[in-house]
Amino acid sequence: MTQQIHIETEQLKEKLLLMASNAEHCVRGAVQSVLDREERLARSVKEQDSVIDQLEKEVDEFAIVMLAQAPLASDLRFIAMAMKISTELERVGDEATTISRRSLELMKESPLKSHVDIEPLAHLVIDMLKASLDAFVFRQADVARKIVLRDKEADAMNKAIYHRMTEWMVREPECAMRCLHYITIAKSLERIGDHASNIAEEVVFLCEAKDIRHQSLA
Repeated sequence: MTQQIHIETEQLKEKLLLMASNAEHCVRGAVQSVLDREERLARSVKEQDSVIDQLEKEVDEFAIVMLAQAPLASDLRFIAMAMKISTELERVGDEATTISRRSLELMKESPLKSHVDIEPLAHLVIDMLKASLDAFVFRQADVARKIVLRDKEADAMNKAIYHRMTEWMVREPECAMRCLHYITIAKSLERIGDHASNIAEEVVFLCEAKDIRHQSLA
């Protein structure tokens, strides 16, 4: 039974990593569609989201089968964490879809006169997402804790874009709708950072059996 659980644990991990790869690809594509005003890319992200949804179902079904085998406590933590991570990744896919939808709306109008720099925030949250999955694969609780701390950076960047866009709307009301699209895009990116942070918290729980949610790590 122990050997079987080990094999199934590796299979479950592979499904999660495939899901993570698809989620990251969607986020990158959605952001690039905003930067390049590329309609084809934005629409492909929306289509890819259904793949992530299907993978979430497969992870949950596989995990439920494993739970029925009465695994050890350490295996039980992994299975429970896998189900939570799949939920976080599915939501990352949803946020990428939101960004692609806003991207399509922005393409219907002329670009804003001044460049809206979403790239630093996008790079940050994508790095957080990649690092959280690496921490999961290599069971690095120390790395996971650092990812949780980086969430404050994403919050600050999102707020900076929000304030800039609201000031712009006051100054140039005809740009209001385009500014609102950018506010939504930045908020979706910030939420992706939240999901990466949540995954990192689950990694700490897996490695140390400690729940660090709602705790200050600074």
